Amino acid sequence: MARVSTKENKNIYQITREGLKLTREAASELLETISPERIEKIESERSMPHPDEVLLMSDQYKQPSLCNYYCANQCPIGQQYVPEIKVKDLSQIVLETIASLNAMQTKKNRLIEITVDGQISGDELADFVYIQEELEKISVAVETLQLWCERMLDTGAIDRAQYEAFKKS
Repeated sequence: MARVSTKENKNIYQITREGLKLTREAASELLETISPERIEKIESERSMPHPDEVLLMSDQYKQPSLCNYYCANQCPIGQQYVPEIKVKDLSQIVLETIASLNAMQTKKNRLIEITVDGQISGDELADFVYIQEELEKISVAVETLQLWCERMLDTGAIDRAQYEAFKKS
């Protein structure tokens, strides 16, 4: 029987692998191009994973959130532009999306007023920043829904062929 790590503060890659009950050797076989030694270096944070390794782990572990984690926390470009998405239940995602859309509904006309002249004056700035933050919440909600959907497709909870057929129509 494989040993189970007792290390505290495990990183997301180790937590994910162990959640699947995979040893580093079994994970290496699943991942094919990543050796057990490389997995150990990534999990012990002695080495940063490469984007292609994260993509492979995300795909084979059926955890699309690994890509978002990498981009938001480990990629220098992503750290500036990609918000970290927390895994949530579908009902919570939908309620947060609706709340953000409702907030924007009341500010839609104000956004038009602010931007109609192509400039943002000092007295418009506070409202503009608020509206920008609400739009960011909508963006995060959309990304959260996308990650949820990818996870459901990966696990088979949503039929991929049927899903793709609806997307094409």
